[in-house]
Amino acid sequence: MSVRPETPLLDTVLTPEELRKLPPAKLRQLADELRDEMISAVSVTGGHFGAGLGVVELTVALHYVFNTPEDRLIWDVGHQAYPHKILTGRRDRIRTIRQPNGLSPFTKRGESDYDPFGAGHSSTSISAALGMAVANKMADKPGKAIAVIGDGAMSAGMAYEAMNNAEQAGNRLVVILNDNDMSIAPAVGGLSAYLAKIVSSQTFLSLRGFGKKLIEMLPRPLADRARQAEEYARGMAVGGGTLFDELGFYYVGPIDGHNLDHLLPVLENVRDAKDGPILVHVVTEKGHGHPFAEPNQEKYHAVPQFNVVTGERKKSAPGAPTYTNVFAEALGTLAEKDEKVVAITAAMPSGTGLDKFGKRFPDRTFDVGIAEQHAVTFAAGMAVEGYRPFVAIYSTFLQRAYDQIVHDVAVQNLPVRFMIDRAGLVGADGPTHAGSFDVTYLASLPNMVVMAAADEAELVHMVATAHALDDRPSAVRYPRGEGMGVPLPKEGKVLEIGKGRIVKKGSKIAIISLGTRLGEALKAAEDLEARGLSTTVADARFAKPVDDQLIRDLAASHELVVTIEENSIGGFGAHVMDFLAEEGILDGNLKVRAMKLPDRFQDHGKPEQMYEDAGLNASGIIATILKALGRNDFGQSEDADIAAVTKR
Repeated sequence: MSVRPETPLLDTVLTPEELRKLPPAKLRQLADELRDEMISAVSVTGGHFGAGLGVVELTVALHYVFNTPEDRLIWDVGHQAYPHKILTGRRDRIRTIRQPNGLSPFTKRGESDYDPFGAGHSSTSISAALGMAVANKMADKPGKAIAVIGDGAMSAGMAYEAMNNAEQAGNRLVVILNDNDMSIAPAVGGLSAYLAKIVSSQTFLSLRGFGKKLIEMLPRPLADRARQAEEYARGMAVGGGTLFDELGFYYVGPIDGHNLDHLLPVLENVRDAKDGPILVHVVTEKGHGHPFAEPNQEKYHAVPQFNVVTGERKKSAPGAPTYTNVFAEALGTLAEKDEKVVAITAAMPSGTGLDKFGKRFPDRTFDVGIAEQHAVTFAAGMAVEGYRPFVAIYSTFLQRAYDQIVHDVAVQNLPVRFMIDRAGLVGADGPTHAGSFDVTYLASLPNMVVMAAADEAELVHMVATAHALDDRPSAVRYPRGEGMGVPLPKEGKVLEIGKGRIVKKGSKIAIISLGTRLGEALKAAEDLEARGLSTTVADARFAKPVDDQLIRDLAASHELVVTIEENSIGGFGAHVMDFLAEEGILDGNLKVRAMKLPDRFQDHGKPEQMYEDAGLNASGIIATILKALGRNDFGQSEDADIAAVTKR
């Protein structure tokens, strides 16, 4: 049940320009109405929830104090930007967020001038803001750049790399550290806010600048002592910040991120400061003002659709177990027998299923924070010492650690096992989270074994295969969501490396599927048989090494070979083509087609619709095959599919 809240003040504020015309006394009412509007919208769409609720007041204050969009406001990750979208001319579309053809769930440059930088992954905001700030400085433009980054995102090394170079931006760069986990500072109150206001004031900054010049005139031992005294004195007043000082920032905070009377004067001081860069430490609560009666985990990240009045969340009908849970259970079964099995994730224990593994094996589970690069090299170090590390990371996040995969794992041929969740298209989260490239970027590496599960039973076998593979690195990819509903084996069997399987035998057309498109391939084969086109369907299982003998046999006995994968150009199909070319098989009359994701970033939508748009469903397979054979016995819908195939 969705109830539209009464928002008389918010109704008059369509853009930040209108917001800045309000008296400060009205901002509390505006923030309350903004929170109600966000809750109402997410009750309809589902989606990211806790982070956005936590920054409502901060969003209002930033747009009120700074001159957006001329001042560039960059939200790290962007999943907390729902209130920002409502205030920046997109309120009329906020109930389309995450829906097909609707608003992006993250910030997106093409969506609004108020989104200067797109995001989806964490820890990019300070680097981007620094680039904008320095560019403005070089062009002698007045704009500032404000990066809003969470304490979790600050666990990534990229944030510190950016901060280490930030001093050259001067007062044009402002970083807002949104501490919503109380991980850095204790509780904040009136005294802390007062002190933050004082130390961010121009008078204090001017005195501090004078003091710095005076210190520079002193002999070095005295100068060092004076500098330490200033740091300790200010640390006692405002709760720390020495680390940020060492990185070249002037630290202000902590302040209560839900108290506009605290936020506004500090941000105004920061805006007008002649020195910088400045870091403002703001403490907020994830899910602040959430409508649920119980303080459950869902308030901290994302929720399904829910009833605004009762807080009851929409429950999906029970179905097959998810691939994520199947992996976690299979790994747990192996770990019971092998004490060398360890599991590593990068800040996604529940998303990868390792929260369940961690409850059973807490001493063998490692969450390294948002630090995928470290996760991979950490696993490599464990592999050197004879442990069997399983690194569970989403496909789209594993991209961030590619150098470590190459340099620290593949070159040294270390048996690190990559369990790649969210492979293929992911639906509502869109292109930043789509696992479109992992087959391409992994199968190009010497020594790497790359597997893709066609169903949840195959996933169990592939986890066992990766466990047994002790002489080289390996990877297993599997999609988001529920499995196919096939029976699960009690234990996985170790597959022969580089060997696929025939699922259905035919004689004219051979479809070789990698991954979970196998079900669509079988549907297509049934239709093709009805047209008199005898069809073989094979499950490749391995993208690398490819099954040379299987491919050679199918090419020799069929008129057309079609590969299909949930991956970009350069993946499984390219490896099959390379083998056929090297063997001289393409020199004859064999027809070959490689079906893959289109060479473009697909916007968010329903996964089934996205795969249809990509041509990677049964009708798309049929259309590709009929076109390759020069057949025209297709209906209107297939005509459209063939047109789509031609367009791709």
